[in-house]
Amino acid sequence: MNYLKLTDGRQLAWHEWGAADGRVVVFCPGAGMAGRFAFGEKDAEELNLRIISVDRAGLGGSDADPQKNFASWTNDIEQLLTHLKAEAPLAMGFSQGAAFAYALASANLVKGLAIVSGQDELSYPATIKQLPEQVAMMVERAGSDALALEAEIAQFATADWLWQMIETMSAEQDRVYYSRGDFAPHYRAALKAGFLQGAAGYARDTILAMAPWPFRLEDVRCPVQLWYGLSDTSPVHSPDFGKILNARLPSAKLNQVADAGSAILWSHSREILMQLVASS
Repeated sequence: MNYLKLTDGRQLAWHEWGAADGRVVVFCPGAGMAGRFAFGEKDAEELNLRIISVDRAGLGGSDADPQKNFASWTNDIEQLLTHLKAEAPLAMGFSQGAAFAYALASANLVKGLAIVSGQDELSYPATIKQLPEQVAMMVERAGSDALALEAEIAQFATADWLWQMIETMSAEQDRVYYSRGDFAPHYRAALKAGFLQGAAGYARDTILAMAPWPFRLEDVRCPVQLWYGLSDTSPVHSPDFGKILNARLPSAKLNQVADAGSAILWSHSREILMQLVASS
């Protein structure tokens, strides 16, 4: 694990893999995930990419930030990119991490973006209409009663609870993939690391990702590669597998994979990384 002391005194933690001197790709992990849960290690090295997987504030080894929001997140990453002397950095967002990756692109910190099984802006009018009623109600509460909902989530959420949620919401082929002996222990370890400081970091991330975002996707100018498996059954990813996102983003390319679910970050990592590099 690597650490950077930020200007406000907090510690920011990250793991990395790939080419040590390669082009930096800031990876924004999914909900509650922290630590080193790698994908495409050999591919990243061959493509001369240095994957930097960052623990968001309050998760894993990164100190908590009671005021965490998208602006503080982008400031954290801007300091990290300066520290790394990163030239023309890229970013990737998986699942809930998509919102945080979009924030980096909105702040013009990266030159290209890949969103993989990414959460949509669920409060967007055309999107919320497509959500299951229970999810839509939660999204509305995130916008109108954020502090109360955040406190509720922080009271009951645990790494084991989140793992059970992931299993429950996933399609059969994803459950098979996630339960593999060479995969499940690493996923569960990432969730355990994410909750080392308790549930507050996860709860804040969830509210930020579900509430209306303080930036417009229509203003994101860098190339964005959208990747969705058409067998993905998660109700908090994109309900139309990226179609609305593709229309909202000025420079997007939508990749819908017929024979895949939410696990495409691992099953299709080479294609995802190659297209990210080629587009940027």
